[in-house]
Amino acid sequence: MSEFIALPDLALRTLGGSVIAASDESFAERESLIRPGRPGFQAHTFGAKGQVYDGWETRRRREPGHDWALVRLGLPGVIRGVVIDTAWFRGNYPPQASVEATAVEGYPTAAELEAADWVEIVPKSDLGGDAEHFFAVTDERRHTHVRLNMFPDGGIARLRVHGEVRPDLTPYGDLGLDLAALANGALVVGCSNEFYSAPNNVIAPGLARHQAEGWETARRRDDGNDWLLIRLAGPGVVRLAEIDTTNLLFNAPGAVALTGTADGVTWTELLPRTRLQPDTPHRFRIDDAPVVTHVRVDVYPDGGLARVRLHGFLGAR
Repeated sequence: MSEFIALPDLALRTLGGSVIAASDESFAERESLIRPGRPGFQAHTFGAKGQVYDGWETRRRREPGHDWALVRLGLPGVIRGVVIDTAWFRGNYPPQASVEATAVEGYPTAAELEAADWVEIVPKSDLGGDAEHFFAVTDERRHTHVRLNMFPDGGIARLRVHGEVRPDLTPYGDLGLDLAALANGALVVGCSNEFYSAPNNVIAPGLARHQAEGWETARRRDDGNDWLLIRLAGPGVVRLAEIDTTNLLFNAPGAVALTGTADGVTWTELLPRTRLQPDTPHRFRIDDAPVVTHVRVDVYPDGGLARVRLHGFLGAR
């Protein structure tokens, strides 16, 4: 399994991705491609168009050509790897697929994207049925859209586009923003434990609907504490910290502390060890903070957080 899957899925629906067009979706809808979670399946569930699949499935092609789906990345960025998952498609998967990418700013229509300059990031490759296929990408350019091509037709359950977020922050100008937001380019680059769920969940957009959409550690049996390290969207000054334990009823940390650094050597206390309550959004003002590039979140002794927001300003203020 490739290491790139630890990076965010830039196309994920819950991160703002959208399948904006497809050549055909006669049997199963295109939107399934970017749904969160593993594809589901229940045998012998037939609708008017045949067996119901949790994926994208096109009709049997009787003319030359191939099918395709056009995806707008919820988080534009540098793509490090692609996963094409044919889960549950056994007799109706495409034998081959490829992926192209492009960068078009603003809000282009599907027709306008047709005229864009597309580059192939995954060459035409063989696929198997009911399997995940991992493809590393070496293109260093920033992309906003991808096009999944399957040859000639069939069904694909999921498309994952993992990479590093490269947002356009110019609209913020001198306005404040969440320096820890995944959508703004922040990333969790270190973590003591991620037994139950991934640490990047805590900086994802929106609210966590349940415990699995946050970060939760295993129970500690020593005298230490758990922590995560967030690389901010850019060097900035944190003015307000939101520490959200929503949905963590009996497994929230007892306390939290924040420290920041700009050089990885000198660390400054941003928030002293502070008591937390279960299932509660907490907001803490931070005064006289220096410019930092990374913030370490220490939880005591273990447990889970739904979200971490670090509101402030890029650069010195």
